[in-house]
Amino acid sequence: MRVGVFDSGVGGLSVWREVVSALPEVPVVYLADQAYVPYGDRSPEEVRARVLRLAEWLTQRGCALIVVACNTASALALDELRAQFRNVPFVGVEPAVKPAVQHTQTGTVAVLATHNTLRSQRYVGLVNRWGEGVRVLEQPCPAWVNVVERLNFYQRAPRLLTSLVEACILPLLEQRADVLVLGCTHFPFLKPWISQVIERWRSTRANAPTVTIYDPAPAVAKRAQHLWLERAAGSFTGTRACSSSSARLREFWTTGDAKDFEDIARVLLGHPVDAHRLTL
Repeated sequence: MRVGVFDSGVGGLSVWREVVSALPEVPVVYLADQAYVPYGDRSPEEVRARVLRLAEWLTQRGCALIVVACNTASALALDELRAQFRNVPFVGVEPAVKPAVQHTQTGTVAVLATHNTLRSQRYVGLVNRWGEGVRVLEQPCPAWVNVVERLNFYQRAPRLLTSLVEACILPLLEQRADVLVLGCTHFPFLKPWISQVIERWRSTRANAPTVTIYDPAPAVAKRAQHLWLERAAGSFTGTRACSSSSARLREFWTTGDAKDFEDIARVLLGHPVDAHRLTL
């Protein structure tokens, strides 16, 4: 039995690396729907249709637990996935509004996400439930998904990369946001540049607040680990690997170009991967 992890592209690798750290002896299949990336600007109906196809393929591949490593897909399709695949537990991703609100000292937090995530009922429900008494700023960052999908290119254009990050971050800092919630799984790969922008801004302002960045991936991996071990104690068998080679436990698939996926995954993860192309 396997764990499946999917996203519209390579952003879900920020969750994947936490999942394989939490479950090092469990086979994990990663699926990137790069033929349709980004999901953030597609219609909700199109996103739901794609997500259901991806989940069906992963279940056919033997995945007994699936991590929806995409905020947009989680926001728009998680309930439908659980209704259609009743025997498969799904772990979704959502913006960390609750811990952000609990942590803020200035009373202002910011959520950086795609348009579809910020417009979703699931996100609105989070803010209504946890955001009382706190100002929640919402910052769409649609360009960031494509930046991460081509980070090997943008790293060779550092000024352009910095300007794209500054365009989203600086207005939030000027409004005294002291907690930034990364509401897209692509965004953690930009944390080094986000941190640089924050520190430069703070260095020029007296009494500037300390700014915290929230990445939901560790919490998602912890939830996946709990569900896997809980079910392994019951109905699952063979959850320990026969081989000591972790590389043999990892599969990577993409609906885009496999070589392109391998190139960017090497940059994001710091080690090579072997990917396969899938037509869905």
